[in-house]
Amino acid sequence: MQSKLIVIGFAFLLLNFTTQSYAQQDDDKLVILHTRSGNIVIEFFPDDAPNHVENFISLAESGFYDGTLFHRVIKDFMIQGGDPNTKPGGYTSINEWGSGDPGYTIDAEFNDIKHNRGIVSMARSADPNSAGSQFFIVHNDSNFLDGQYSVFGRIVTQESYDTLDKIASLETIPNDIPLDTYDTEILTTEVVSRSEVSDLLVQGEPERITTSAPQILGNNYTNEELGFSYIFPEGWLVQEPEKTHPQVPDVAAIGPKVGEGNPPTISISVKNSDGKTLGERIDEIKNLLQPAIDSGQFEILSEEETTVNGKNAYVISTRGNFITTEEAFKVKFKELNIASSGKFYTLTYVNLEENFEDELDRFDNSVNSFTILSDGTEPNENNSTTEGGGCLIATATFGSELAPQVQQLRETRDNVLLQTNSGKAFMTTFNQFYYSFSPTIADWERENIIFKETVKIVITPLLASLSILNHVDIDSEAEMLGYGISLILLNIGMYFAAPVIVIQRLRR
Repeated sequence: MQSKLIVIGFAFLLLNFTTQSYAQQDDDKLVILHTRSGNIVIEFFPDDAPNHVENFISLAESGFYDGTLFHRVIKDFMIQGGDPNTKPGGYTSINEWGSGDPGYTIDAEFNDIKHNRGIVSMARSADPNSAGSQFFIVHNDSNFLDGQYSVFGRIVTQESYDTLDKIASLETIPNDIPLDTYDTEILTTEVVSRSEVSDLLVQGEPERITTSAPQILGNNYTNEELGFSYIFPEGWLVQEPEKTHPQVPDVAAIGPKVGEGNPPTISISVKNSDGKTLGERIDEIKNLLQPAIDSGQFEILSEEETTVNGKNAYVISTRGNFITTEEAFKVKFKELNIASSGKFYTLTYVNLEENFEDELDRFDNSVNSFTILSDGTEPNENNSTTEGGGCLIATATFGSELAPQVQQLRETRDNVLLQTNSGKAFMTTFNQFYYSFSPTIADWERENIIFKETVKIVITPLLASLSILNHVDIDSEAEMLGYGISLILLNIGMYFAAPVIVIQRLRR
């Protein structure tokens, strides 16, 4: 299944091979995790990830893992543990699980060991150098992770594999939290010598990958050569694949895999318009799809004109049937074509049909961050911030980038604020601040409906006040400053002065 999407050009990983010796000594240290479901014995790869091995053994010797839970369980994928927040008394809400660490981080030690069943690897956030104490044990081969996480060990007894299967098969609630956490508790950890364990399996050298290692790029992605910036969803692997075929995208991000299915992908391709209009570009795409549509292999689900941060765009949603020698499966696509500066920017989200809706909001919200660095009219000015950026929080709050509130906000920004130098200066400063927190707030809104409704209540007065700018004539910098300062004072009054007055009166 995965190889088919790679051919399409949306999922690909460039991996690395090196030859290393794998010698086992009797005095090698092993760690035994004594859990309520059985023991898990781990051996280590110090030649591949020396700092991670030292860190894990040190934490185990100190009792750091005692009382922690495997707080995230996904059958046929992995079990994750090592968060001190999961200890009794270590949290006030299970929403805190997965956020704990030992108070420090260690740099990535990506290597060429494959993430096959039984491999122990280090969990991390979007920052490759953010590992601390949390680790995961691979339940079934998950090679889409290869080269992106620091493999530092593997389990080495039959009981370990039985325990892994038992924990991975537990029923879960939202956020992959086990329904019965009792069975996932690590009671104690024990550091022993290899010679002290009598039932070790003979597994030989771990399997290694055979191509070049991936270049891990940041989720806040900027490419001045291609002329755009974009904020990919947090935690997705962002890469620039080698352009071995015209259909290979310029940039692609791979999301988390669900079960045995294929991971979702977001890709961005940039092509010269060669004088074509956006309409002609869309006709060209449809003509390419027509043979597959006629054969029943492809179907256009919807299409519409829209705008992305003031740029004309066209959205096409499609579904395709793919058949291999082993299986048949359905894939859905959502593709935005954006026209600007003699180029077409194509943003495409791809996922298996049964998983498509799971990541659709993430894609829709990330689209709002797409910014063209220069529109060609002011070649000496970097417009990465003055273009406006995306309305991430408002989009997450009102459910769609096409929501009236979001469109009104964009209209105010593009038709009013960005039409004056003072407005542009304000947006430049504001966006630098806004994008430091807005992706996080948007994610929290998608995860918690109460938080989403709270944000809606909070920002509605702000949006109402900003809409005033759409109903006044601003013909000069002085008027822009006057209205801008008035709105700032108005919002200070609504959000700060008025509550203070009410509280004081209530106290009296």
